Amino acid sequence: MKNTLLMAKIPVYELDAEQKKKTETMSFRLDGHILDKLRRESESQGISLNVLANKIFTRYVEWDMFEPKVGMVPIAKPIVSALFEKLTEKETIELANKIGHSIVSDIATFMKGTLDIDSFVSWFVTRMKMSDFEMNHTEKNGRHIYIIKHDLGYNWSLYHKTVLELIFNGILGKKIDSEIKDRMMEISFER
Repeated sequence: MKNTLLMAKIPVYELDAEQKKKTETMSFRLDGHILDKLRRESESQGISLNVLANKIFTRYVEWDMFEPKVGMVPIAKPIVSALFEKLTEKETIELANKIGHSIVSDIATFMKGTLDIDSFVSWFVTRMKMSDFEMNHTEKNGRHIYIIKHDLGYNWSLYHKTVLELIFNGILGKKIDSEIKDRMMEISFER
């Protein structure tokens, strides 16, 4: 297969919205058909190939490289929805209490290196994004409000409400409020 040179190595400084970040340029040799697919994908998203490559690498270092290490497996949304639909409310809460909150806190700690409010929220937001859920974050009067549209049913919301309450109230020592529905959930807390 044909290899294509992607970039040359030159230090670059780019202004990020939050802060000035140092970026570096690196060269890679990629199979031509892979580079063609990446170019088509970047065009379909209306972004540069560089932005797409950065998104791919960011996803890898923030999520993908940890998945097998913490025992996570990708599973189709309809399967998750069907499994949670079969549970009663009591079974859903028992699952969250028995194993959900300890597994979630262990995974978040492993992936972020520590478990405090900032690292946990960062992990949770990343998890929702990697699950391709729509999320809206607002801050009002010192409260952070996250609305998550998941389309996985009431029990999925109930499970996460229970897990989040256990982690926030028990481990992080923060009060969390939540409202759940079939397709969405809202959580709010003060940092």
